[in-house]
Amino acid sequence: MKFIRSVLPIMLISFNGYALAPVSGQLRPALWCGAASLSAAATKPSPGPRAPVAEVEIRRLLDAQVAAWNRGDLEGYMSGYWNSAELTFFSGTSESAGWKLMLERYRQHYGSGSRMGRLEFSRIRIETLDEQVALARGQWRLKTANGVQRKGLFTLMLRRFSEGWRIVHDHSS
Repeated sequence: MKFIRSVLPIMLISFNGYALAPVSGQLRPALWCGAASLSAAATKPSPGPRAPVAEVEIRRLLDAQVAAWNRGDLEGYMSGYWNSAELTFFSGTSESAGWKLMLERYRQHYGSGSRMGRLEFSRIRIETLDEQVALARGQWRLKTANGVQRKGLFTLMLRRFSEGWRIVHDHSS
């Protein structure tokens, strides 16, 4: 059981047989094959005493993103994301990587200023996996400037950096 608990923090979340694992201080895909069977027998690791603080900080980050979006500040919205070429974003059947690419994608799809519309996040659930990594899930709703309503779900992987929590992976549908 001790071995399993030492492996669990490395197997943070899986997607198509890969897990995000800390390597040299960064999150990188790590093939885990048989390790998944170990996780089924393990108990959930304790999130530690900072879990309530982390949840408050992550909610504050998400609230700041919504506020930035609603005032038409795309760069302010993007400040909640890890400014790295290794940031990943999945939506529908597309995958993209990199902060700059994601910023351009948002500009192309939503424009800037008041054209971006009004964003809301709801049903947010945050789970701290350890003191440095958390998972946030919820629902998004966007009313565009021309009145079109869009909605979907999101799953975010967040990591604590020296400047605070940042989204390192976004899967929105």
